[in-house]
Amino acid sequence: MVVNFKVFKKCSPNNMITLYMNRREFVDSVTQVEPIDGIVVLDDEYVRQNRKIFVQLVCNFRYGREDDEMIGLRFQKELTLVSQQVCPQQKQDLQLTKMQERLLKKLGSNAFPFIMQMPPSSPASVVLQQRASDESQPCGVQYFVKIFTGDSDCDRSHRRSTINLGIRKVQYAPTKQGIQPCTVVRKDFLLSPGELELEVTLDKQLYHHGEKIAVNICVRNNSNKVVKKVKAMVQQGVDVVLFQNGQFRNTIAFMETSEGCPLNPGSSLQKVMYLVPTLVANCDRAGIAVEGDIKRKDTALASTTLIASQDARDAFGIIVSYAVKVKLFLGALGGELCAELPFILMHPKPSRKAQLEAEGSIEA
Repeated sequence: MVVNFKVFKKCSPNNMITLYMNRREFVDSVTQVEPIDGIVVLDDEYVRQNRKIFVQLVCNFRYGREDDEMIGLRFQKELTLVSQQVCPQQKQDLQLTKMQERLLKKLGSNAFPFIMQMPPSSPASVVLQQRASDESQPCGVQYFVKIFTGDSDCDRSHRRSTINLGIRKVQYAPTKQGIQPCTVVRKDFLLSPGELELEVTLDKQLYHHGEKIAVNICVRNNSNKVVKKVKAMVQQGVDVVLFQNGQFRNTIAFMETSEGCPLNPGSSLQKVMYLVPTLVANCDRAGIAVEGDIKRKDTALASTTLIASQDARDAFGIIVSYAVKVKLFLGALGGELCAELPFILMHPKPSRKAQLEAEGSIEA
């Protein structure tokens, strides 16, 4: 009988400890996070010596460039979220997964299972893109499963007997669409009668990565000014909550047009502009928030961060948001008129069939 399971394997440098995990992405559904499960296999020598083996979930938050660090100053925080002793086994009731049960039968008596529960308030895996020439560690939030041997979980681990396997905490798009985004802004002018009105509507609130965004624009010019140009753009907002002034925005897609312009007084204009925000168009730009592993070829723009309540905002290392901004240019003296609409950009939750097709197979 062949059972479909994709298994990740990593050994310590001294080959005494081996870690098996069937996945490296764990879904955060806002209220709870999928448990982290795996198997630790020890060499016979470690088992005879009755070595203590510990497994930890480590969150690494880097908020500054590695090149800017000096003696005694580090722009990095390493938090141990969960710590467990795997061997010798402690008395606890574990609800083993099917993968763990089959691997335990296959790997023998030197295999020890573990299950860790990630805190629901922990931040999502997000990394800020660097320049291609920058070899230092990127800023962002990354997670690792750490396996090591020692007398206690507070002991300093040795590199030769330590495993660090990177994992990701991800959020998938909700199954239901929200309220259709729409806004109307108006601008009046000193010593000029009438006003300029701009109405912007998106076709929906939730978009998936790579999907085309339709921006419906309606301009009513009841003033005596002339609209020279229309520009629509998608902006990515990044909020590093550790800093008071840690908010910044990047334009990741834009379109500019003079079609239908100049728009004279008493005229109106209706237009639909299409934008597609992708990482491919921004692959050489530093500061763009991307998904947790920038070494992967299928890395995409970071998804919108969903938070259960604003009170839990400070627990998130980096918060990512998206908005469509439309700007009307009125010339040097007229200035500009801007409208902004936030929206959600995320990956759809993969179906069970798609997950099975993507998995490898091992013999039971």
